[in-house]
Amino acid sequence: MKNVYDGIAVLDHNGQTAVILPDYFEALNREFRYQLTCIGGYAPVYIEQEINGNRFTIAGGKPGMKVSWQVTGIRQDPFAEETRTGNEPYKSGEHRGQYMHPEVFGFGMEHSINKSSHTTNPEQQTVLLRE
Repeated sequence: MKNVYDGIAVLDHNGQTAVILPDYFEALNREFRYQLTCIGGYAPVYIEQEINGNRFTIAGGKPGMKVSWQVTGIRQDPFAEETRTGNEPYKSGEHRGQYMHPEVFGFGMEHSINKSSHTTNPEQQTVLLRE
């Protein structure tokens, strides 16, 4: 479960800028990842200061240069921690080519992974997944 934040920053006369994130950013996220892309030219931009106090600093560019930035964070709010899902497991041989909801792919019930108990009710389907 990741949150994605992005924007365009304009570097100041020193080739730097501070990016201000929402007030709740650090309370909601952990394990931050950064991506920077210069617009209109090349410069060795980098993260000068990592996220602290819901802000981070970009440096290394030319004055006035635009930098596209993206930060991701793993959600750490109580709902995310309670409902975290793992990676999707590989299907066993007998389930390959079958679907949870074959109708949305244009297939009939013969392609349902739950042939005998297939339902279009999402609440009932969730119960089937947890068995």
